[in-house]
Amino acid sequence: MTVCSGNICRSPMAEQILRVQLEPVHGLEVASAGTIGLTGSPMDERAARLAERLGSRDADAHCARALDIEMVRGSNLVFAMAREHRKAVVELLPRAARKTFTIREFARITSFLSKEDIRDILETNDDLTERFDAAIGLVADERGMLPPVAPSEDDVVDPYGRTDDIFVQSAEQLMPAVTASASFIRGIASGAVVFQ
Repeated sequence: MTVCSGNICRSPMAEQILRVQLEPVHGLEVASAGTIGLTGSPMDERAARLAERLGSRDADAHCARALDIEMVRGSNLVFAMAREHRKAVVELLPRAARKTFTIREFARITSFLSKEDIRDILETNDDLTERFDAAIGLVADERGMLPPVAPSEDDVVDPYGRTDDIFVQSAEQLMPAVTASASFIRGIASGAVVFQ
């Protein structure tokens, strides 16, 4: 699940690109919602066009929805677009703290994981759900163990109501994290994590 404020810019873009990049993983569902979800609204026009240029096939079909506790409870992993969204998710369901990350934070942490740690997960968990949960647990265990970054480095800037340049900046912050996160998830699912 991907989460932002209105569910009309960042989270649907992340959802749609993740869905495309995670197609090889059968049975995986990707959804999005907003903490102040503009329920029923289409995706912002500029965000939709940008998402299409980045590979989305369903930007025009998006319909915003508000985040609720059942969505969080039913998600194995929650990608927040900014720290404020992570906070909102955890306030809804405190036990979701270990499975909720900003997407940039998740990508940053996974880039530091050792081959040995990943190999242990792959070798000791045959069931995909167990393997996935163990991998998310490993990422959560590493939170706070890495060299600090400026807090804003974990956020994707909100482009809503702003200039075209800010929409591009938002996508430029989002896409490397989406690609890295999708690569990690595909690797865990296939049992062959690729280290860069």
